[in-house]
Amino acid sequence: MAAKKAAKKAPARKVKKAAPQVPLVDYLRLGQRPYLSANECTNCGARFFDRRNACAHCGRREFKKARVRNGARLKAFTIVHRAAPGIPAPYVSAIVETDDGTTVRSNVVNCEPTPDAVTLGMKLKLTTYPIGTDDEGTEAVAFGYEPA
Repeated sequence: MAAKKAAKKAPARKVKKAAPQVPLVDYLRLGQRPYLSANECTNCGARFFDRRNACAHCGRREFKKARVRNGARLKAFTIVHRAAPGIPAPYVSAIVETDDGTTVRSNVVNCEPTPDAVTLGMKLKLTTYPIGTDDEGTEAVAFGYEPA
C-alpha cells in the first residue's frame, strides 16, 4: 500500500484591515451610507452645523440632532482659480440646498470646474473622499457634492 502523503496546509492569508477613518468635520457621519448631521432648533426648525448656544433665527436654546438628506441642488457657486498652497485649483466652491431644505457650504467634486459643466439648479448628491493618512494609518475623510 502506498503511504499517505501528509496534507499540506495552505498558508494563512493575511486579511488586510480597513484603515480607521475619521471625518474632517464633526457633522459628517461615516459608514455604509455617509450623511451630514445638523443641529436643529426644536422651536423653529432652523439648522446649523456648528455648535450654538441659541438659535440665530428665533433665539431659543433647545436643539436636536437631525439627519440631512443626501440629495441636493446647486444654489450658488464660484470657480476658485487661486488657492492656498497645497490646494489644487481650479475647484468649485458652492452653496447647495439639500432635498430637505438644509443649506450646506461645500465643494462640488467629480465634475470639471468649468461654467459649461457646473450649472445652477443641477442635481447633486453627497459623497465622501479621503484627504490624507497620518503616520498611524488613520485616514481623514472629507465630504463634497457630486453630480447626481
